[in-house]
Amino acid sequence: MTFTRKGTCLFRPQFGSLYRHAVPMGTTANEEMNTYWAKNNKLNRPMSPHLTIYKWSLPMMMSITHRGTGVGLSGGISAFALLALVLPGNYPYYLDLIHSLSVGPALLSLAKFGIAFPVSYHTLNGIRHLFWDSGKGFKIPEVYRSGYVVIVLSILTSIAAIAYM
Repeated sequence: MTFTRKGTCLFRPQFGSLYRHAVPMGTTANEEMNTYWAKNNKLNRPMSPHLTIYKWSLPMMMSITHRGTGVGLSGGISAFALLALVLPGNYPYYLDLIHSLSVGPALLSLAKFGIAFPVSYHTLNGIRHLFWDSGKGFKIPEVYRSGYVVIVLSILTSIAAIAYM
């Protein structure tokens, strides 16, 4: 009698390799990990590849940046909302406080760009992903072309937002 799903029997010859490599019940995770590494060392297997061996590409960097801007924007909005609830005073008070710092126009423009670029990049790259969801633009030249378009439009819209404010 076996305790397996219907249709599979671990004692048949064709399933022998499946049964032979099964981890016995009752072992701890630490013992399983030690058994795994001992087997890999004995067979002289290499370690799994890491990010350091990959050649960085535009789609790879854009994917990482898209995720980073998403996390940064949601974290920034959450922090701003929490501070608005906790800090005393109101919006005009803190706006006057920022004006009283008398930061130069270059630093102010850089701060505005630091806010505008992640918003425009994440939005435009999100639109690019919507096109991908429809099944279009997956050929490598199209992926690179749409990536460059997103980067250029993100920079241009961020500069336009700074000029408008």
